[in-house]
Amino acid sequence: MEGLTGITLCATMDTFKPNQDQCSQISLLLGNCEPAKSWQMLYLYSVLYLTGFGAAGIRPCVSSFGADQFDETSPDYKSHLDRFFNFFYLSVTIGAIIAFTAVVYIQMELGWGLAFGSLAIAMGISNFVFFLGTPLYRHRLPGGSPLTRVAQVLVAAYRKRKASFSSSELIGLYEVPGKHSAVKGSRKIDHTNDFRCLDKAALQLKEDGVDPSPWRLCTVTQVEEVKILLKLIPVPACTIMLSVVLTEYLTLSVQQAYTLNTHMGHLKLPVTCMPVFPGLSIFLILSLYYSTFVPLSRRITGHPHGASQLQRVGIGLAVSILSVAWAAIFERYRRNYAIKHDYEVSFLTAMPDLSAYWLLIQYCLIGIAEVFCIVGLLEFLYEEAPDAMKSIGSAYAALAGGLGCFIASILNSIIKSVTGSTEKPSWLSQNINTGRFDYFYWLLTVLSVINFCIFLYSAHRYKYRAEQQTVTKIKEELIHG
Repeated sequence: MEGLTGITLCATMDTFKPNQDQCSQISLLLGNCEPAKSWQMLYLYSVLYLTGFGAAGIRPCVSSFGADQFDETSPDYKSHLDRFFNFFYLSVTIGAIIAFTAVVYIQMELGWGLAFGSLAIAMGISNFVFFLGTPLYRHRLPGGSPLTRVAQVLVAAYRKRKASFSSSELIGLYEVPGKHSAVKGSRKIDHTNDFRCLDKAALQLKEDGVDPSPWRLCTVTQVEEVKILLKLIPVPACTIMLSVVLTEYLTLSVQQAYTLNTHMGHLKLPVTCMPVFPGLSIFLILSLYYSTFVPLSRRITGHPHGASQLQRVGIGLAVSILSVAWAAIFERYRRNYAIKHDYEVSFLTAMPDLSAYWLLIQYCLIGIAEVFCIVGLLEFLYEEAPDAMKSIGSAYAALAGGLGCFIASILNSIIKSVTGSTEKPSWLSQNINTGRFDYFYWLLTVLSVINFCIFLYSAHRYKYRAEQQTVTKIKEELIHG
Protein backbone atom coordinates (compact mmCIF):
# COMPACT_ATOMS: atom_id res chain seq x y z
CA MET A 1 0.00 0.00 0.00
CA GLU A 2 2.89 2.36 0.78
CA GLY A 3 4.37 1.66 -2.67
CA LEU A 4 1.08 2.45 -4.44
CA THR A 5 0.76 5.63 -2.37
CA GLY A 6 4.26 6.62 -3.47
CA ILE A 7 3.41 5.97 -7.13
CA THR A 8 0.25 8.05 -6.72
CA LEU A 9 2.34 10.98 -5.46
CA CYS A 10 4.73 10.48 -8.38
CA ALA A 11 1.85 10.70 -10.86
CA THR A 12 0.13 13.61 -9.09
CA MET A 13 2.81 16.06 -7.99
CA ASP A 14 4.70 18.01 -10.67
CA THR A 15 7.83 17.92 -8.51
CA PHE A 16 8.31 14.23 -9.27
CA LYS A 17 7.68 14.53 -13.03
CA PRO A 18 9.75 15.98 -15.90
CA ASN A 19 8.17 18.90 -17.77
CA GLN A 20 6.58 17.47 -20.93
CA ASP A 21 3.78 19.98 -21.56
CA GLN A 22 5.16 20.92 -24.98
CA CYS A 23 5.78 17.30 -26.03
CA SER A 24 3.69 15.75 -28.83
CA GLN A 25 2.34 12.20 -28.78
CA ILE A 26 4.85 11.00 -31.38
CA SER A 27 7.74 12.58 -29.46
CA LEU A 28 6.53 10.85 -26.30
CA LEU A 29 6.39 7.54 -28.16
CA LEU A 30 9.87 7.94 -29.62
CA GLY A 31 11.35 9.15 -26.32
CA ASN A 32 12.45 12.58 -27.62
CA CYS A 33 10.99 14.62 -24.72
CA GLU A 34 12.73 16.13 -21.71
CA PRO A 35 14.15 13.26 -19.64
CA ALA A 36 13.49 12.86 -15.93
CA LYS A 37 16.12 14.06 -13.47
CA SER A 38 18.24 11.44 -11.72
CA TRP A 39 16.58 11.99 -8.33
CA GLN A 40 13.14 11.69 -9.95
CA MET A 41 14.12 8.33 -11.43
CA LEU A 42 15.56 7.27 -8.08
CA TYR A 43 12.25 8.06 -6.36
CA LEU A 44 10.25 6.28 -9.06
CA TYR A 45 12.37 3.14 -8.91
CA SER A 46 12.26 3.19 -5.11
CA VAL A 47 8.46 3.16 -4.94
CA LEU A 48 8.24 0.61 -7.77
CA TYR A 49 10.62 -1.74 -5.96
CA LEU A 50 8.73 -1.15 -2.70
CA THR A 51 5.53 -2.19 -4.47
CA GLY A 52 7.33 -5.20 -5.92
CA PHE A 53 8.64 -6.27 -2.51
CA GLY A 54 5.13 -6.02 -1.09
CA ALA A 55 3.69 -8.11 -3.92
CA ALA A 56 6.49 -10.65 -3.44
CA GLY A 57 5.45 -11.01 0.20
CA ILE A 58 1.77 -11.42 -0.63
CA ARG A 59 1.75 -13.71 -3.68
CA PRO A 60 3.53 -16.78 -2.26
CA CYS A 61 1.68 -16.63 1.06
CA VAL A 62 -1.90 -15.81 0.15
CA SER A 63 -2.60 -19.01 -1.82
CA SER A 64 -0.89 -21.34 0.67
CA PHE A 65 -2.53 -19.55 3.64
CA GLY A 66 -5.94 -19.94 2.00
CA ALA A 67 -5.30 -23.64 1.36
CA ASP A 68 -4.27 -24.08 5.01
CA GLN A 69 -7.86 -23.31 6.03
CA PHE A 70 -9.00 -26.78 4.89
CA ASP A 71 -8.82 -29.82 7.16
CA GLU A 72 -6.45 -32.47 5.75
CA THR A 73 -8.33 -35.22 7.62
CA SER A 74 -11.58 -34.43 5.82
CA PRO A 75 -12.63 -36.98 3.15
CA ASP A 76 -13.42 -34.07 0.79
CA TYR A 77 -10.05 -32.38 1.34
CA LYS A 78 -8.70 -33.05 -2.19
CA SER A 79 -11.82 -31.77 -3.96
CA HIS A 80 -12.04 -28.71 -1.69
CA LEU A 81 -8.37 -27.91 -2.36
CA ASP A 82 -8.86 -28.30 -6.10
CA ARG A 83 -11.82 -25.93 -6.07
CA PHE A 84 -10.04 -23.44 -3.83
CA PHE A 85 -7.12 -22.95 -6.23
CA ASN A 86 -9.53 -22.51 -9.14
CA PHE A 87 -11.57 -19.90 -7.26
CA PHE A 88 -8.38 -18.25 -6.01
CA TYR A 89 -7.15 -17.75 -9.56
CA LEU A 90 -10.66 -16.64 -10.55
CA SER A 91 -10.45 -13.85 -7.97
CA VAL A 92 -7.03 -12.84 -9.32
CA THR A 93 -8.52 -12.76 -12.82
CA ILE A 94 -11.45 -10.59 -11.70
CA GLY A 95 -8.91 -8.16 -10.26
CA ALA A 96 -7.07 -8.09 -13.60
CA ILE A 97 -10.34 -7.48 -15.48
CA ILE A 98 -11.15 -4.54 -13.20
CA ALA A 99 -7.61 -3.19 -13.71
CA PHE A 100 -7.88 -3.32 -17.52
CA THR A 101 -11.37 -1.77 -17.60
CA ALA A 102 -12.35 0.38 -14.62
CA VAL A 103 -8.83 1.55 -13.74
CA VAL A 104 -8.02 2.22 -17.41
CA TYR A 105 -11.24 4.25 -17.67
CA ILE A 106 -10.29 6.29 -14.59
CA GLN A 107 -6.82 6.88 -16.05
CA MET A 108 -8.20 8.04 -19.41
CA GLU A 109 -10.91 10.27 -17.96
CA LEU A 110 -9.36 11.54 -14.72
CA GLY A 111 -5.60 10.96 -15.06
CA TRP A 112 -2.85 8.72 -13.70
CA GLY A 113 -2.99 10.18 -10.20
CA LEU A 114 -6.57 9.09 -9.50
CA ALA A 115 -5.99 5.74 -11.22
CA PHE A 116 -3.10 4.85 -8.93
CA GLY A 117 -4.89 6.47 -5.99
CA SER A 118 -7.91 4.19 -6.49
CA LEU A 119 -5.57 1.18 -6.38
CA ALA A 120 -3.98 2.41 -3.14
CA ILE A 121 -7.44 2.86 -1.57
CA ALA A 122 -8.51 -0.62 -2.74
CA MET A 123 -5.36 -2.13 -1.21
CA GLY A 124 -6.06 -0.34 2.07
CA ILE A 125 -9.62 -1.70 2.15
CA SER A 126 -8.41 -5.25 1.39
CA ASN A 127 -5.87 -5.05 4.23
CA PHE A 128 -8.60 -3.91 6.63
CA VAL A 129 -10.93 -6.76 5.59
CA PHE A 130 -8.12 -9.31 5.88
CA PHE A 131 -7.15 -8.26 9.40
CA LEU A 132 -10.82 -8.10 10.38
CA GLY A 133 -11.09 -11.85 9.79
CA THR A 134 -7.99 -12.74 11.84
CA PRO A 135 -9.92 -14.49 14.68
CA LEU A 136 -11.58 -16.82 12.16
CA TYR A 137 -8.43 -18.12 10.46
CA ARG A 138 -6.88 -21.54 10.94
CA HIS A 139 -3.12 -21.28 11.54
CA ARG A 140 -0.37 -23.83 11.04
CA LEU A 141 2.25 -24.07 13.75
CA PRO A 142 5.29 -21.99 12.70
CA GLY A 143 8.20 -24.30 12.02
CA GLY A 144 10.91 -21.68 12.09
CA SER A 145 12.71 -20.25 9.09
CA PRO A 146 12.66 -22.74 6.19
CA LEU A 147 15.68 -21.02 4.63
CA THR A 148 17.65 -21.60 7.82
CA ARG A 149 16.84 -25.31 7.74
CA VAL A 150 17.89 -25.52 4.10
CA ALA A 151 21.17 -23.75 4.92
CA GLN A 152 21.77 -26.14 7.85
CA VAL A 153 21.42 -29.17 5.58
CA LEU A 154 23.79 -27.75 2.97
CA VAL A 155 26.39 -26.76 5.58
CA ALA A 156 26.16 -30.09 7.43
CA ALA A 157 26.43 -32.06 4.17
CA TYR A 158 29.50 -30.04 3.17
CA ARG A 159 31.15 -30.56 6.55
CA LYS A 160 30.69 -34.33 6.25
CA ARG A 161 31.41 -34.54 2.53
CA LYS A 162 34.35 -36.90 3.18
CA ALA A 163 32.41 -39.17 5.55
CA SER A 164 31.63 -42.66 4.24
CA PHE A 165 28.29 -44.46 4.53
CA SER A 166 30.27 -47.58 5.48
CA SER A 167 32.48 -45.90 8.07
CA SER A 168 33.07 -47.70 11.38
CA GLU A 169 32.28 -44.38 13.08
CA LEU A 170 28.78 -44.38 11.59
CA ILE A 171 25.86 -44.82 14.01
CA GLY A 172 23.14 -44.36 11.37
CA LEU A 173 20.89 -41.76 9.80
CA TYR A 174 19.75 -39.39 12.52
CA GLU A 175 16.07 -38.90 13.34
CA VAL A 176 14.35 -37.92 16.58
CA PRO A 177 12.50 -40.76 18.32
CA GLY A 178 8.70 -40.93 18.42
CA LYS A 179 5.99 -40.11 15.91
CA HIS A 180 6.57 -36.34 15.76
CA SER A 181 9.19 -34.51 13.73
CA ALA A 182 11.75 -32.13 15.18
CA VAL A 183 10.32 -29.50 12.79
CA LYS A 184 7.21 -27.88 14.27
CA GLY A 185 4.17 -28.11 12.04
CA SER A 186 5.65 -30.95 9.98
CA ARG A 187 5.15 -34.69 9.93
CA LYS A 188 8.10 -37.03 9.64
CA ILE A 189 9.23 -37.73 6.09
CA ASP A 190 10.52 -41.15 5.11
CA HIS A 191 14.05 -41.43 3.77
CA THR A 192 14.55 -41.65 -0.01
CA ASN A 193 17.61 -42.52 -2.08
CA ASP A 194 17.56 -39.34 -4.17
CA PHE A 195 20.41 -36.81 -3.82
CA ARG A 196 22.50 -39.17 -1.69
CA CYS A 197 25.10 -36.44 -1.19
CA LEU A 198 22.63 -34.59 1.03
CA ASP A 199 22.16 -37.68 3.22
CA LYS A 200 25.57 -36.96 4.69
CA ALA A 201 23.95 -34.10 6.62
CA ALA A 202 22.00 -36.79 8.56
CA LEU A 203 24.96 -39.14 9.05
CA GLN A 204 25.29 -39.56 12.81
CA LEU A 205 28.89 -40.27 13.74
CA LYS A 206 30.33 -41.08 17.14
CA GLU A 207 32.19 -37.77 17.14
CA ASP A 208 28.88 -35.85 16.94
CA GLY A 209 28.23 -36.42 20.65
CA VAL A 210 24.93 -36.40 22.53
CA ASP A 211 23.62 -32.93 21.61
CA PRO A 212 25.13 -31.99 18.21
CA SER A 213 24.69 -28.63 16.52
CA PRO A 214 22.00 -28.53 13.78
CA TRP A 215 24.70 -27.03 11.54
CA ARG A 216 26.58 -30.32 11.83
CA LEU A 217 23.86 -32.96 12.14
CA CYS A 218 20.33 -32.70 10.69
CA THR A 219 17.37 -35.05 10.95
CA VAL A 220 16.25 -37.24 8.04
CA THR A 221 13.05 -35.18 7.81
CA GLN A 222 15.05 -31.97 7.47
CA VAL A 223 17.21 -33.48 4.71
CA GLU A 224 14.16 -34.83 2.89
CA GLU A 225 12.60 -31.35 2.96
CA VAL A 226 15.54 -30.03 0.96
CA LYS A 227 15.36 -33.00 -1.43
CA ILE A 228 11.68 -32.31 -2.07
CA LEU A 229 12.38 -28.64 -2.82
CA LEU A 230 15.08 -29.67 -5.30
CA LYS A 231 12.83 -32.22 -7.00
CA LEU A 232 10.09 -29.60 -7.43
CA ILE A 233 12.30 -27.10 -9.28
CA PRO A 234 12.02 -28.50 -12.87
CA VAL A 235 8.22 -28.17 -13.00
CA PRO A 236 7.89 -24.44 -12.14
CA ALA A 237 11.05 -23.80 -14.19
CA CYS A 238 9.20 -25.10 -17.25
CA THR A 239 6.42 -22.54 -16.69
CA ILE A 240 8.87 -19.64 -17.07
CA MET A 241 8.36 -19.82 -20.84
CA LEU A 242 4.61 -19.28 -20.41
CA SER A 243 5.39 -16.16 -18.36
CA VAL A 244 7.72 -14.96 -21.15
CA VAL A 245 4.89 -15.30 -23.69
CA LEU A 246 2.42 -13.52 -21.39
CA THR A 247 4.87 -10.66 -20.87
CA GLU A 248 5.47 -10.28 -24.60
CA TYR A 249 1.73 -10.24 -25.28
CA LEU A 250 1.24 -7.29 -22.92
CA THR A 251 3.41 -5.12 -25.17
CA LEU A 252 3.48 -6.66 -28.65
CA SER A 253 -0.26 -7.35 -28.88
CA VAL A 254 -1.04 -3.78 -27.81
CA GLN A 255 1.26 -2.50 -30.57
CA GLN A 256 -0.59 -4.72 -33.02
CA ALA A 257 -3.95 -3.40 -31.79
CA TYR A 258 -2.88 0.21 -32.50
CA THR A 259 -2.81 -0.65 -36.22
CA LEU A 260 -6.19 -2.40 -36.21
CA ASN A 261 -9.84 -1.40 -36.02
CA THR A 262 -11.01 -1.71 -32.38
CA HIS A 263 -14.64 -0.77 -33.02
CA MET A 264 -17.33 -3.11 -31.73
CA GLY A 265 -20.41 -1.78 -33.52
CA HIS A 266 -20.65 1.88 -32.54
CA LEU A 267 -18.43 1.34 -29.49
CA LYS A 268 -14.69 1.95 -29.83
CA LEU A 269 -12.66 0.10 -27.22
CA PRO A 270 -9.41 1.71 -26.04
CA VAL A 271 -6.33 -0.21 -27.18
CA THR A 272 -5.16 -0.44 -23.57
CA CYS A 273 -8.28 -2.49 -22.76
CA MET A 274 -7.32 -5.28 -25.17
CA PRO A 275 -5.42 -7.34 -22.53
CA VAL A 276 -8.74 -7.74 -20.68
CA PHE A 277 -9.78 -10.47 -23.10
CA PRO A 278 -7.42 -13.16 -21.72
CA GLY A 279 -8.97 -12.39 -18.32
CA LEU A 280 -12.46 -12.79 -19.73
CA SER A 281 -11.53 -16.13 -21.30
CA ILE A 282 -10.05 -17.26 -17.96
CA PHE A 283 -13.27 -16.22 -16.22
CA LEU A 284 -15.33 -18.21 -18.74
CA ILE A 285 -13.14 -21.32 -18.60
CA LEU A 286 -13.06 -21.39 -14.79
CA SER A 287 -16.85 -20.95 -14.73
CA LEU A 288 -17.30 -23.98 -17.02
CA TYR A 289 -14.40 -26.02 -15.61
CA TYR A 290 -16.35 -28.30 -13.27
CA SER A 291 -19.48 -28.55 -15.40
CA THR A 292 -17.74 -29.25 -18.72
CA PHE A 293 -14.03 -30.08 -18.63
CA VAL A 294 -13.91 -32.32 -15.56
CA PRO A 295 -16.75 -34.71 -16.64
CA LEU A 296 -15.38 -35.01 -20.18
CA SER A 297 -11.75 -35.53 -19.21
CA ARG A 298 -12.72 -37.93 -16.40
CA ARG A 299 -14.12 -40.29 -19.03
CA ILE A 300 -10.81 -40.23 -20.88
CA THR A 301 -8.29 -40.28 -18.04
CA GLY A 302 -10.29 -41.91 -15.26
CA HIS A 303 -8.86 -39.31 -12.87
CA PRO A 304 -11.40 -38.11 -10.25
CA HIS A 305 -10.52 -34.45 -10.95
CA GLY A 306 -10.40 -34.90 -14.73
CA ALA A 307 -6.61 -34.61 -14.95
CA SER A 308 -3.69 -34.75 -12.56
CA GLN A 309 -1.87 -31.58 -11.60
CA LEU A 310 1.06 -32.23 -13.95
CA GLN A 311 -1.33 -33.15 -16.78
CA ARG A 312 -3.06 -29.80 -16.36
CA VAL A 313 0.28 -27.96 -16.42
CA GLY A 314 1.15 -29.87 -19.62
CA ILE A 315 -2.19 -28.98 -21.24
CA GLY A 316 -1.56 -25.33 -20.43
CA LEU A 317 1.93 -25.36 -21.96
CA ALA A 318 0.61 -27.12 -25.09
CA VAL A 319 -2.19 -24.56 -25.56
CA SER A 320 0.32 -21.70 -25.11
CA ILE A 321 2.24 -23.09 -28.10
CA LEU A 322 -0.94 -22.92 -30.21
CA SER A 323 -1.53 -19.37 -29.02
CA VAL A 324 1.90 -18.02 -29.96
CA ALA A 325 1.87 -19.94 -33.27
CA TRP A 326 -1.45 -18.33 -34.20
CA ALA A 327 0.01 -14.94 -33.18
CA ALA A 328 2.84 -15.49 -35.69
CA ILE A 329 0.43 -16.49 -38.47
CA PHE A 330 -1.87 -13.51 -37.93
CA GLU A 331 1.00 -11.03 -37.56
CA ARG A 332 2.39 -12.11 -40.94
CA TYR A 333 -1.03 -11.54 -42.50
CA ARG A 334 -1.44 -8.17 -40.71
CA ARG A 335 1.98 -6.93 -41.82
CA ASN A 336 1.47 -7.96 -45.45
CA TYR A 337 -1.95 -6.29 -45.40
CA ALA A 338 -0.44 -3.04 -44.04
CA ILE A 339 2.28 -2.98 -46.72
CA LYS A 340 -0.17 -3.84 -49.50
CA HIS A 341 -2.53 -1.01 -48.51
CA ASP A 342 0.22 1.63 -48.04
CA TYR A 343 0.21 1.70 -44.23
CA GLU A 344 3.89 0.81 -43.94
CA VAL A 345 4.92 4.25 -42.63
CA SER A 346 1.65 5.07 -40.83
CA PHE A 347 2.15 2.56 -38.03
CA LEU A 348 0.03 4.61 -35.58
CA THR A 349 -2.95 4.71 -37.96
CA ALA A 350 -5.62 2.04 -37.54
CA MET A 351 -6.53 0.09 -40.66
CA PRO A 352 -10.35 0.34 -40.83
CA ASP A 353 -10.92 -2.90 -42.73
CA LEU A 354 -8.86 -5.17 -40.45
CA SER A 355 -10.46 -5.88 -37.09
CA ALA A 356 -8.46 -6.07 -33.87
CA TYR A 357 -10.71 -8.88 -32.73
CA TRP A 358 -8.59 -11.35 -34.68
CA LEU A 359 -6.27 -10.94 -31.71
CA LEU A 360 -8.94 -12.54 -29.53
CA ILE A 361 -7.90 -15.98 -30.78
CA GLN A 362 -4.40 -15.71 -29.33
CA TYR A 363 -5.77 -13.95 -26.23
CA CYS A 364 -8.36 -16.67 -25.57
CA LEU A 365 -5.85 -19.46 -26.14
CA ILE A 366 -3.33 -17.91 -23.74
CA GLY A 367 -6.15 -17.48 -21.21
CA ILE A 368 -6.95 -21.19 -21.44
CA ALA A 369 -3.24 -21.94 -21.07
CA GLU A 370 -3.11 -19.84 -17.88
CA VAL A 371 -6.09 -21.64 -16.34
CA PHE A 372 -4.62 -25.08 -16.78
CA CYS A 373 -0.96 -24.28 -16.22
CA ILE A 374 -0.96 -21.79 -13.34
CA VAL A 375 -3.84 -23.29 -11.34
CA GLY A 376 -2.43 -26.80 -11.77
CA LEU A 377 1.03 -25.54 -10.80
CA LEU A 378 -0.21 -23.82 -7.62
CA GLU A 379 -2.07 -26.93 -6.48
CA PHE A 380 0.89 -29.17 -7.38
CA LEU A 381 3.40 -27.06 -5.45
CA TYR A 382 1.15 -26.78 -2.40
CA GLU A 383 0.44 -30.50 -2.16
CA GLU A 384 3.98 -31.64 -2.92
CA ALA A 385 5.88 -29.12 -0.77
CA PRO A 386 6.92 -30.19 2.76
CA ASP A 387 4.36 -29.46 5.51
CA ALA A 388 6.33 -26.56 7.01
CA MET A 389 7.40 -25.14 3.63
CA LYS A 390 4.10 -24.61 1.80
CA SER A 391 4.84 -20.93 1.20
CA ILE A 392 8.22 -21.83 -0.34
CA GLY A 393 6.40 -24.08 -2.82
CA SER A 394 4.02 -21.26 -3.73
CA ALA A 395 6.99 -18.89 -4.01
CA TYR A 396 8.36 -21.11 -6.80
CA ALA A 397 5.35 -20.16 -8.94
CA ALA A 398 5.80 -16.44 -8.22
CA LEU A 399 9.53 -16.72 -8.90
CA ALA A 400 8.85 -18.40 -12.24
CA GLY A 401 6.55 -15.52 -13.18
CA GLY A 402 9.14 -12.92 -12.19
CA LEU A 403 11.94 -14.69 -14.05
CA GLY A 404 9.71 -14.82 -17.12
CA CYS A 405 9.44 -11.02 -17.08
CA PHE A 406 13.22 -10.60 -16.74
CA ILE A 407 13.94 -13.15 -19.48
CA ALA A 408 11.44 -11.44 -21.80
CA SER A 409 13.25 -8.13 -21.28
CA ILE A 410 16.65 -9.74 -21.90
CA LEU A 411 15.35 -11.56 -24.98
CA ASN A 412 13.99 -8.32 -26.42
CA SER A 413 17.34 -6.60 -25.94
CA ILE A 414 19.20 -9.47 -27.63
CA ILE A 415 16.79 -9.55 -30.58
CA LYS A 416 17.06 -5.78 -31.08
CA SER A 417 20.85 -5.85 -31.04
CA VAL A 418 21.22 -8.95 -33.23
CA THR A 419 18.56 -8.23 -35.89
CA GLY A 420 18.80 -4.43 -36.10
CA SER A 421 21.40 -2.24 -37.80
CA THR A 422 21.75 1.21 -39.34
CA GLU A 423 20.62 -0.24 -42.69
CA LYS A 424 17.57 -2.21 -41.56
CA PRO A 425 15.18 -2.10 -38.58
CA SER A 426 15.19 -4.85 -35.98
CA TRP A 427 12.43 -7.44 -35.66
CA LEU A 428 11.05 -5.41 -32.75
CA SER A 429 11.19 -2.05 -34.51
CA GLN A 430 9.09 0.78 -33.09
CA ASN A 431 7.38 0.80 -36.49
CA ILE A 432 5.59 -2.54 -36.33
CA ASN A 433 4.97 -2.52 -40.09
CA THR A 434 8.69 -2.48 -40.93
CA GLY A 435 9.65 -4.81 -38.09
CA ARG A 436 9.19 -8.58 -38.09
CA PHE A 437 7.04 -9.39 -35.10
CA ASP A 438 6.03 -12.57 -36.93
CA TYR A 439 9.62 -13.87 -36.85
CA PHE A 440 9.78 -13.09 -33.15
CA TYR A 441 6.54 -14.97 -32.50
CA TRP A 442 7.92 -17.98 -34.40
CA LEU A 443 11.05 -17.83 -32.25
CA LEU A 444 8.83 -17.92 -29.14
CA THR A 445 6.97 -20.88 -30.67
CA VAL A 446 10.19 -22.85 -31.16
CA LEU A 447 11.36 -22.04 -27.63
CA SER A 448 7.94 -23.06 -26.27
CA VAL A 449 8.09 -26.41 -28.08
CA ILE A 450 11.58 -27.12 -26.69
CA ASN A 451 10.36 -26.12 -23.22
CA PHE A 452 7.33 -28.42 -23.57
CA CYS A 453 9.57 -31.38 -24.43
CA ILE A 454 11.69 -30.68 -21.34
CA PHE A 455 8.51 -30.55 -19.25
CA LEU A 456 7.32 -33.91 -20.59
CA TYR A 457 10.63 -35.48 -19.59
CA SER A 458 10.57 -33.88 -16.13
CA ALA A 459 6.93 -34.81 -15.51
CA HIS A 460 7.55 -38.40 -16.61
CA ARG A 461 10.40 -38.74 -14.10
CA TYR A 462 8.56 -37.08 -11.23
CA LYS A 463 6.88 -39.28 -8.62
CA TYR A 464 4.16 -37.81 -6.43
CA ARG A 465 4.82 -37.93 -2.70
CA ALA A 466 1.57 -39.83 -2.10
CA GLU A 467 2.74 -42.56 -4.49
CA GLN A 468 6.14 -42.78 -2.79
CA GLN A 469 4.50 -43.06 0.64
CA THR A 470 2.25 -45.87 -0.61
CA VAL A 471 5.24 -47.78 -2.01
CA THR A 472 7.14 -47.30 1.29
CA LYS A 473 4.20 -48.65 3.32
CA ILE A 474 3.89 -51.70 1.07
CA LYS A 475 7.61 -52.44 1.44
CA GLU A 476 7.37 -52.11 5.23
CA GLU A 477 4.39 -54.46 5.33
CA LEU A 478 6.26 -57.01 3.22
CA ILE A 479 9.32 -56.78 5.48
CA HIS A 480 7.37 -57.08 8.74
CA GLY A 481 4.83 -59.52 7.32
